[in-house]
Amino acid sequence: MDFFADIEHLLYAVSRIFLMPVLFLIVLSLLYAVGMLGAFLVEGWQRRRQGGADRLVKQTRDYLRRQTISSGDLELYILKQLEWLRVVSRTAPMLGLIATMIPMGPALLALGNGDATEVGKNMVAAFSAVILALLAASLCFFILTIRRRWLLQDLHRAERTLLLQEESA
Repeated sequence: MDFFADIEHLLYAVSRIFLMPVLFLIVLSLLYAVGMLGAFLVEGWQRRRQGGADRLVKQTRDYLRRQTISSGDLELYILKQLEWLRVVSRTAPMLGLIATMIPMGPALLALGNGDATEVGKNMVAAFSAVILALLAASLCFFILTIRRRWLLQDLHRAERTLLLQEESA
């Protein structure tokens, strides 16, 4: 029986090691989401003032440093632009779950010992982390959805423009 208790203690100690890095990643995710929200609002304002298809072609050319580009190049550029939004929107909830579950062990132990203060302290950390992670994921998912539509509309227009340029040449 001591062997299993030792394994439980080892697992608990290892999981506690990951709490701080997970909390740090949640904070980074939230900061990234807020930064992307600002960039999203600026991009939305710019899109109201000017067309996006020409801008997509120009940005892709600048990125690839080539004069001629194909629609495949445009698609890859769009995927690159949306990559981190997608990663954060999918991983932040998992990080929130990890950050919730790690403090639950000590909270349950404290509950068994009748220490309400320790239970509260652990539960606040657990639920705060999951709330911030879900907020970051929600913001990134919202921005990802709208930006994907914008960029696909730009891609559609740019493909028509590239096709017309090829036909006239």
